Amino acid sequence: MDTIKSIGIYCKQKPQISQEVLQELVDWLRQRNYRVFMPADTAVIIQESPCGSNADIPAKSDLLIVLGGDGTLLSVARLTENHGVPILAVNLGSLGFLTEVALPELYATLENVLKGKSAIENRMLLRTQLKRNGETLRTDVSLNDVVIDKRDARIVNLEVHVNDQYMTSYRADGLIIATPTGSTAYSLSAGGPIIHPSMNALLLCPICPFTLTNRPIVIPDQAMIQVRLITEEKVQITLDGQLGYEMTHEETLEVQRGPNPVHLIQAPGKNYYQILRQKLHWGRPAEDRKT
Repeated sequence: MDTIKSIGIYCKQKPQISQEVLQELVDWLRQRNYRVFMPADTAVIIQESPCGSNADIPAKSDLLIVLGGDGTLLSVARLTENHGVPILAVNLGSLGFLTEVALPELYATLENVLKGKSAIENRMLLRTQLKRNGETLRTDVSLNDVVIDKRDARIVNLEVHVNDQYMTSYRADGLIIATPTGSTAYSLSAGGPIIHPSMNALLLCPICPFTLTNRPIVIPDQAMIQVRLITEEKVQITLDGQLGYEMTHEETLEVQRGPNPVHLIQAPGKNYYQILRQKLHWGRPAEDRKT
């Protein structure tokens, strides 16, 4: 990691937690002569002036610190697509598959990061394009997934092509297209497999399919997925559970691996299987069990 001089901070407002944690962190960094940048919704927590919008901070920073939960990290990760700035995610919530660093570990981890001693893990982004008659109407990125469904829980009728080859048609409550990172999000609840985040793969997981033989499928990450509506209707497209818009039968949704990954700083002394055991309450290693 290159020399770090400027640090951007994003913090989720949590009563009786955020203000104390954020103020202590900002003071700690400034005492060590680091420049600190905060967007308005973070700066207001400690009554400071903002240094730009949420989207402005990555371009000014050599490191981003995210204080919050997975939702906060997802919103920040999408902003870093074209900047390559590493993210240290600190969990102020409860579950936190992505925010690996616990609050008590913050400063020990941060010391290692600032000394260039921390490992960085690259996580793929999805790039989604909504098109009509060959014209791109909008382009978005997501770290976890893209979900196609209806808000009123009615069945959607979708036709899916992969690399211009017809794959299948779905009658289901919806369809999830996920990265390996997103395999432990909505897709997991819908019956999809857990995929190690280092895998070069994309996951298609139908939500409550009308035909039970429509099962989740894992395909190469170089594939282009094209989704169209079979009937004259509208569906909702949702990215990372946070951004949404409508798609009509006149449009095509194209989903593929984005060209740039997100750089997440790994928590020291932890590995992916340990996180799965902790978050999903899997069995402990034999040596840890009480006899």
